[in-house]
Amino acid sequence: MGLPAFAQNTIEKEHLQKAERLLDLQFTESERDSALSDVALYLRIYQAIHKQSLKNWESPALLFDPLPVGKKINPIQKPVNWLIPNDVKLPQNKNDLAFYSIPQLASLIKNKKITSLELTQFFLQRIKTWGDTLQCIVSLTEEIAIKQAKQADEEIRQGKYRGILHGIPYGIKDLLAVPNTKTTWGAGSHKEQVIDQIATVVSKLEAAGAVMVAKLTLGELAMGDVWFGGKTKNPWDLKQGSSGSSAGSASATAAGLVPFSIGTETWGSIVSPSTRCGTTGLRPTFGRVSRYGAMALSWSLDKIGPITRSAEDAAIVFDVIRGTDGKDKTVKDFPFNYTGKVDFKKLQIGYLKNNFDSLKEASIELQTIETLKKLGADIQPVNFQTSVPTNIINVILMSEAAAAFDELTRTDQDELLVQQSKNSWSNFFRAARFIPAVEYINANRLRMKMIEEIDAIVSQYDVLISPNFQNNFSAITNLTGHPVVVVPNGFKDGKPTSISFLGNLYDEATILAVAKIFQDATDFDEKHPNKFK
Repeated sequence: MGLPAFAQNTIEKEHLQKAERLLDLQFTESERDSALSDVALYLRIYQAIHKQSLKNWESPALLFDPLPVGKKINPIQKPVNWLIPNDVKLPQNKNDLAFYSIPQLASLIKNKKITSLELTQFFLQRIKTWGDTLQCIVSLTEEIAIKQAKQADEEIRQGKYRGILHGIPYGIKDLLAVPNTKTTWGAGSHKEQVIDQIATVVSKLEAAGAVMVAKLTLGELAMGDVWFGGKTKNPWDLKQGSSGSSAGSASATAAGLVPFSIGTETWGSIVSPSTRCGTTGLRPTFGRVSRYGAMALSWSLDKIGPITRSAEDAAIVFDVIRGTDGKDKTVKDFPFNYTGKVDFKKLQIGYLKNNFDSLKEASIELQTIETLKKLGADIQPVNFQTSVPTNIINVILMSEAAAAFDELTRTDQDELLVQQSKNSWSNFFRAARFIPAVEYINANRLRMKMIEEIDAIVSQYDVLISPNFQNNFSAITNLTGHPVVVVPNGFKDGKPTSISFLGNLYDEATILAVAKIFQDATDFDEKHPNKFK
């Protein structure tokens, strides 16, 4: 059901008395009597608001900033040079191309050992072969891809090489708008939706010469791995979902259907599917990548980042998509001084001891620590905690999400969503209507306190290492806006495991460099699901 207005805008004292129980309040009779006329006024204001049409992407006049008061960020950007090797050869088995790194593919294209069109057609065919098996594709953007690949080949033939992504195919999570294509948000309520915008992330990749081959699945309205067309699968175990909500992005990248993809995270949506599918996922600092043209779920929590098969590939893609665009006011132009090299003797590295201690079995995670120690890292135990209740994320996220999809709820279009359980958006949106604005604001005041407390810990180190989901690690770091890169670090029961490297605000470069060193010393990122080799 939608949310009906009162027939005559009539509010009685007993309405207030019943509402008080929902709000953890208890007023006297005289206090209720005094408040009655104002509450009735608010109801009329709500009804006036409901008559206005608000698009999902129209943001509120409130901006979240993760920087603690007085914190300064180094403003100096140094040149970032991507090494493209010259000795890369075409594989004898062409299918091996599916798992080449971005620098390897760039070498083949730049040195004219393969054309962008040939490479694009190769990945389009893999998508046609395996997309239905994985249920990871919403739309095959073949016409766009062929046009972009031909343009890339012509520019390269003329000596106009745009850089390391020139001619490289990729896929995007289908909550990013592209003109003249469906942008379904994974939801039956929006499966025919066409938005006349181009997401900034897509336009930046297009400017870099990358080739968009597909729009990839997401759990409906960015939750889980179930969408209106089915359930996206984990390439390592087709009986298992890929997790979400960047379900198709992680699944397609892990299976070699695309060299890289774009995902989004509000609360776990890059980290969780990357863990399940064995990909490398970068959740950047809040305010690093423009969300213009992306579905809004939570304006103060949404983030966009790359899902790749290595930390170096993630760094390459991130360098292209980061930065301001004049459309998303939360984005800042801080440096990304990535070199891929670090001196462990100069780094302060810690591991979140309380998160490790709470694991029932931490052998794989502890092996990661030991590997880094053997590489020269001095890793110290850190107590990572906050005095703020971490479940404030529920109040903040659900309030913003319910506002973003207000019309969906009030028009009963939420009944078109596939999932209708207690733990689905339909119910969450309805329940969130009873969160008072006062409590939402107070939750954000506590959030600021959490930011100060957590930054006081993180700022003492260059990198902190943690299991991905212990002790509300995901909720805390999404609330504070700190960057995380998640990388595969082993296998359990034949399926990948992963670990998180947490960094300082706007310092993705250091955590990506440490992740690269770990991956250079191990082979977990070089293992791929057998069915798709």
